[in-house]
Amino acid sequence: MAIELKQSLKLSQQLVITPQLQQAIKLLQLSRLELVELVEQELLENPILEETTPAEEDEVPKEVEQELEAEAPPDKSHEAEAEVGNKDGELKEPKEFDWENYIGTYNAPGEETRSFSPDELPTFENFITRPASLQDHLEWQLRMAQISEHEEEIGLGILNALDENGYLTVSIEEIAGQNGYPVPEVEKALKVIQEFDPIGVGARNLTECLLLQARLCGEERPLVEAIIKDHLHLLEKRDYATIARKLKEPIAVIAAAATMIQDMEPKPGRPYGGENPQYITPDVYVYKVGDDYAVVLNEEGLPRLQISRFYRNMLSSNGDKGAGGAAQAKGYVQDKLKSALWLIKSIHQRQRTLYRVAKCIVKFQKDFLDRGINHLKPMILKDIADEIGMHESTVSRATNNKFVHTPQGIFELKFFFNSRVASSNGEDLASETVKEKIRRIVEGENARHPLSDKEIADTLATAHIHVARRTVAKYREVLGILPSSRRRQLC
Repeated sequence: MAIELKQSLKLSQQLVITPQLQQAIKLLQLSRLELVELVEQELLENPILEETTPAEEDEVPKEVEQELEAEAPPDKSHEAEAEVGNKDGELKEPKEFDWENYIGTYNAPGEETRSFSPDELPTFENFITRPASLQDHLEWQLRMAQISEHEEEIGLGILNALDENGYLTVSIEEIAGQNGYPVPEVEKALKVIQEFDPIGVGARNLTECLLLQARLCGEERPLVEAIIKDHLHLLEKRDYATIARKLKEPIAVIAAAATMIQDMEPKPGRPYGGENPQYITPDVYVYKVGDDYAVVLNEEGLPRLQISRFYRNMLSSNGDKGAGGAAQAKGYVQDKLKSALWLIKSIHQRQRTLYRVAKCIVKFQKDFLDRGINHLKPMILKDIADEIGMHESTVSRATNNKFVHTPQGIFELKFFFNSRVASSNGEDLASETVKEKIRRIVEGENARHPLSDKEIADTLATAHIHVARRTVAKYREVLGILPSSRRRQLC
């Protein structure tokens, strides 16, 4: 069989994502802060784009300006010039001026007051300082301790090995080997650090951390240390009866010691660790106006873009097309103009899509906005997509990383999309509503006899909400609620 080369025609349809469509999709799923950063970057890179500014006031015609000058009072600045100075710019003493009294008053001791305009005042950021970290707090105590320079150097090596929770992440032998310190000296320096604030810092595990804090328990210290050393796993399960039987103590005494252990801090570095809180800036605001709700997009800080008039006039002018440099410059301007137009169009389309999605969500969840989470309706992406005539993926991108401020609080837009939970009375409930009911059931339970997942499911069934036990367990874990064995309390 011979191998031949042949040409053939084939007609087919293929979906091609253009760069403009890719840009629109990218802008749609950006959060508000990310969109602001992208627009500012485009303003730097694209000379065609510029930020719109408030319209300037109309210039005063020359005729009107001349009339105003004619009606204005005569200027006496030249008359005063002869008294306070001369033509060479040298100052001339005013007549009968008391310099000694002026200098004495200027240099007189006392409090001087001055009113500053808002523009003269320093910015608020100048008053903000970085909070002290755990490393800074411990290093300050180490330098204040009465130890030698060699011991301080070893202590700094130990501090560098602490994690954000205050635990020692490497062994003493590793610290000694890396820096060439004797092991006994490293152990001695570690004991000094374990006396620092916060109590429990420098521990190598949870047991040692709790034992360091148990030194402050006073008379109950022996019992508390015994529970921590040998029965921490039983304490986790709240099995006080077994601990009391093994330690031969009354259950009430064990419960009191367990309360003291529960008040201890398992992560001593927690108050100093972590980053500064990031405050949420809503993308959409929902206000109640009468019996209805108004949707307003948050465009504060978002630059409003326009095409530069200078480059627009450059393209409209009839330049020398024969010159190669001019033609090349004009082609560059045309490419940047297309890019700028597509960016402006994509931003407008993003804002319009976000508004339509938010408006539709408000329409579906009006009962929630009026009466709270117990009236949150089950809703999926398809419900919104069918209502506004868009694809589900578009709705998903429009609600990604977007937050809305409502009379019920600030929520992510994806919060309103919940699966349906059937009820016996024929009314479907949102999964978030069921989670809220589970949370309230746990809050109202008897602490001595906490409800199991099966009992919580039975309680929901009395309210015509039928969910399986494993569903209750899943929702409970999402809410961060411990199992019934770990929620039990003796008093």
